Amino acid sequence: MEISMEIVLSVCLGLGLSAACGFRIFVPFLVMSAAAHAGYLHVDGAFEWIASTPALVAFGVATVLEIGAYYVPWVDNLLDAVASPAAVIAGVIATASVVTDLDPLVKWTLAVVAGGGLAGAIQALTTGARGVSSVTTGGLANPVVSTLEAGSALGLALVALALPVLAVIIVILFFVFVWRLMRRRRQRLSAA
Repeated sequence: MEISMEIVLSVCLGLGLSAACGFRIFVPFLVMSAAAHAGYLHVDGAFEWIASTPALVAFGVATVLEIGAYYVPWVDNLLDAVASPAAVIAGVIATASVVTDLDPLVKWTLAVVAGGGLAGAIQALTTGARGVSSVTTGGLANPVVSTLEAGSALGLALVALALPVLAVIIVILFFVFVWRLMRRRRQRLSAA
């Protein structure tokens, strides 16, 4: 099987959108729907519904409700329990919808393992950040965390559409940053 640049870009696009789903579930789908509706984004045939006007409206409403709910104290923590499995599913769908020209087995394996895994990993990190914020500030800093998450979801989804390879690089750098941050924290704790 020959791997074309189009396939590489569609995989990078899918992974970037899946990573964005780890920050917020509906923001990337709103961006995808708007781009597909405008003819800028090609989605796989089974996912053409994403480009429809009803889907665009539904994703818009869902995005507003999701973002708004994360600003309600303690509701944000409850949402994380629901959002964790939903983010994995959203990551799978996001990757599967934009990866084209691959054998279905390869496509769905990639979508489940990489797309769902990436969304789940980022969701786990954001849930941890919100937990730390809730414990250390009594939830007062949670709106800041929510704003960073929503901004990250929007920014990463837009970058994925415009420059898919850059989106994957950003995701890799994000994980390197988090890994170094956690390593430093462990070193400080072991030194104390």
